[in-house]
Parts: sequence; structure tokens; C-alpha cells
Amino acid sequence: MVKEFVSRFSQDEDGAVTVDWVVLTAAIVGIGLAVITVVAGGVGNVTAAIDADINQAGGYDETVVNAFNGTGTD
Repeated sequence: MVKEFVSRFSQDEDGAVTVDWVVLTAAIVGIGLAVITVVAGGVGNVTAAIDADINQAGGYDETVVNAFNGTGTD
């Protein structure tokens, strides 16, 4: 009886497929987090540069309000 159980258990591959999928999914999530970590710094720098350019140009809010009111310059 124990011999039969051990024999069937050693030949069963269903659990191995599940482990493979878990490992692959964990690897994909890890790579995604690594990419986000690397890209986040650059995105922050670009956002700060765009904000500085908009503020230097006289402010985005005033430009939009003037455009909607028809008082903007062409």
C-alpha cells in the first residue's frame, strides 16, 4: 500500500507544473518591479523639467484660462 502510494506520487507531474507557473510568475513580477524602479527616477526628472518650463513660460493656468475666455494672444 505504501509502495503503491510512493510509486504514484513519484510519477505524478501535476504539482510540478504548478510550481513552474509560480516561479515564472514571480520572475515576471520581479522584472516588472525592477523596470519600474529604474524608470521612476527618469520620469521624475522629466516631470520636474516640464514643470519648470511651464512655470518659466508664465504659468499654464493663466494660458488656459485666457484661451477659454478669448483673451489669449495668437
